[in-house]
Amino acid sequence: MTERPLWTPSPDRIAQSSLWRFMKPLGFTSFEEVLRFSVDEPEAFWTAVWDFCDVRADERGGRVITDKDKMPGARFFPDARLNYAENMLRKSDDSEALVFRGEDRVARRMSWAELNRAVAKLHRALAAAGIGPGDRVCAIVPNMPEAIICFLAAASLGAIWSSCSPDFGERGILDRFGQIGPRILVACDGYYYAGKTIRLAGKIENVLKDLPGVEKTLIIDYIGEAEQVAAALTGGGTLAGFSAPHSDAPISFAQLPFDHPLYILYSSGTTGIPKCIVHSAGGILLKHLVEHVLNTDTGPSDRLFYFSTCGWMMWNWLVSGLAAGATLLLYDGSPFHPSERVLFDYAEQEGMTIFGTSAKYIDAVKKSGLVPRETHRLPALRSMLSTGSPLSAESFDFVYSGIKADFQLASISGGTDICGCFVGGNPLSPVWRGEIQGPMLGMAVDVYDEQGQPVRGEKGELVCVRPFPSMPVMFWNDADGAKYHNAYFARFPNIWCHGDFAELTAHGGMIIHGRSDATLNPGGVRIGTAELYAQVEQVPEVIEALAIGQDWDSDVRVVLFVRLRPGAVLDDSLVSRIKQQIRQGASPRHVPARIVAVSDIPRTKSGKITELAVRDVVHGRAVKNKEALANPEALDLFANLAELRT
Repeated sequence: MTERPLWTPSPDRIAQSSLWRFMKPLGFTSFEEVLRFSVDEPEAFWTAVWDFCDVRADERGGRVITDKDKMPGARFFPDARLNYAENMLRKSDDSEALVFRGEDRVARRMSWAELNRAVAKLHRALAAAGIGPGDRVCAIVPNMPEAIICFLAAASLGAIWSSCSPDFGERGILDRFGQIGPRILVACDGYYYAGKTIRLAGKIENVLKDLPGVEKTLIIDYIGEAEQVAAALTGGGTLAGFSAPHSDAPISFAQLPFDHPLYILYSSGTTGIPKCIVHSAGGILLKHLVEHVLNTDTGPSDRLFYFSTCGWMMWNWLVSGLAAGATLLLYDGSPFHPSERVLFDYAEQEGMTIFGTSAKYIDAVKKSGLVPRETHRLPALRSMLSTGSPLSAESFDFVYSGIKADFQLASISGGTDICGCFVGGNPLSPVWRGEIQGPMLGMAVDVYDEQGQPVRGEKGELVCVRPFPSMPVMFWNDADGAKYHNAYFARFPNIWCHGDFAELTAHGGMIIHGRSDATLNPGGVRIGTAELYAQVEQVPEVIEALAIGQDWDSDVRVVLFVRLRPGAVLDDSLVSRIKQQIRQGASPRHVPARIVAVSDIPRTKSGKITELAVRDVVHGRAVKNKEALANPEALDLFANLAELRT
């Protein structure tokens, strides 16, 4: 049988896309042509992006890239002066900018005019408090309108933003904010999750004890207790009260260099204290404009959703959808409360056009038995985005059979390190089962073998061989740049090595097989964990799985941990079926030497499972930073297991 793509864009869809309108005057007729142009002629490409997306700036300057052969070291638009927030707030009419749902407790809407006025008031309040370029404004906030208002107000002044979600533990917050010394701390009085109300007063008080540089703490009223929480804090006040005395008239945005810091994101922190990754205003703006406007085809008529917390880079990415003129659909809380229908209810009721989520969520919906195609009307939905971990081929099947047949599924992959994607979707190319469509525009992506040579149709290291705008400005507290260099450039000089185990396909797409540092090496053969999970999680009794390589008998053996459905038992029959599924679906080399049932699997705050931490526990090594985990207590389930002693 001839292989066919799962989805192919119609001629009308292609002709109506922003990417087609961008490339047609340049003389290109295919994605491959415009991708080659974006990589081979970066000066012309990034200038064309600036013009097409109408970047607002005091000046652009004549130089586009300096030291373009250096990584790190290349600089984009070194003479430009602009402001990120100004580019987010280019609309000011009465149409909807933000729609918010906090589980089933809170529902709000905010127009562009209201968003502009709220940012203007807070801009003046922060300026009156002496906040200016380079000052840090940190936040412990849910994904709600106030988070975006505070971020844009800080950015409008040139202050540096940093946020985490309110479910972070005190140590996890301090491991991040304690490194960067905020002057302003924003926090909510509490939040809702899975129907429960979680109060934050005690956590905020304890965090402030170890953040001596905080001059003002602003409490967002979410659960109705902001005034009481603020009153108990030295230098505390409500966010509403702080802004209230100030004018909401249009403001003058600080015009700053292209590489002026916009925000600080953090590495996962599972192997030590998190690295503080500083991103530039101009670099993020240009990279996100490409990803939203050209690759995702986001525009003013779109209602854009991404399920994320403010502790994951996808929140930062979502906010940049404002630059495309889209309405942002925000959600805070559990995606399964009060039922697995909740996000699809939201999509149906709000006419969601772009639905962003994680691979794990798609798998969980599939296993819940929900078939949205049968339970919901989703005529407006034209794209689904998935990231966070590799999306299995079986999940591709479910999206098209269980959610919608005629729309684009864009599996995307990048990282906090670049606050964007190396590879992802585009509106011109077909979607093939189990494959990411291809490189993002402007990204010179390749796959290298151990010797640093490009390979095709083989697994290797995901690399980027030329500079791009959203490379970090620096790591905080890394004066000589050594940490930055060692994180990405030590493996292959002058080449960004991302740490993903990847494979370029015959269709020009890519498959991510997992993180390189979690790759299994039985008998010296490298196996990606994602290949294993894709097979194991097809077994009905298995909810999710985690695999590690255990040092054993002068080699490495594969150990598979499985979390089972309630009532399921890991007996000999189930072990045999799991091994048979892996053997047939992957290869005999993938079959684990040991399979062990566990009641929970540790994961980071952004929902990624943590193979490295489990591997350390199994080998009796200390886990360096348990605060990076959402459920650190789960690690105890993997210590001193009798099953792994023989």
